[in-house]
Amino acid sequence: MELSAFFKGVLEQDRAPVVICDLEHTVVYMNPASIKRYHVDLTGKSIKNCHNAQSNEKIDEVVAWFNKSEENNIVYTSRNDKENKDVYMVALRNDCGELIGYYEKHEYRTNETTKLYDMK
Repeated sequence: MELSAFFKGVLEQDRAPVVICDLEHTVVYMNPASIKRYHVDLTGKSIKNCHNAQSNEKIDEVVAWFNKSEENNIVYTSRNDKENKDVYMVALRNDCGELIGYYEKHEYRTNETTKLYDMK
């Protein structure tokens, strides 16, 4: 099986939204959790169409910072107290370390309430 199928499988099952963009800011992938959260599938569209001018400036600043060094790979972008989560922009690089895109990462801080190994 192709490795990309494994990666897609991981993203499809992630409960946190994942939105992946190329360097032209085109959404190349949204996992089911992101489509559910944002109530729209933006695949093939510019991520900048759903952000205000200030947010778009920040996106450009972060991508420029990612381009400065292969070591610049993650930026904390916001906190959502209502959902108890932090949001990050993360660089995507090819095998040579070149920047090829970025994605939005959500990290929830709420403790899991499901019982361990509860498979019912």
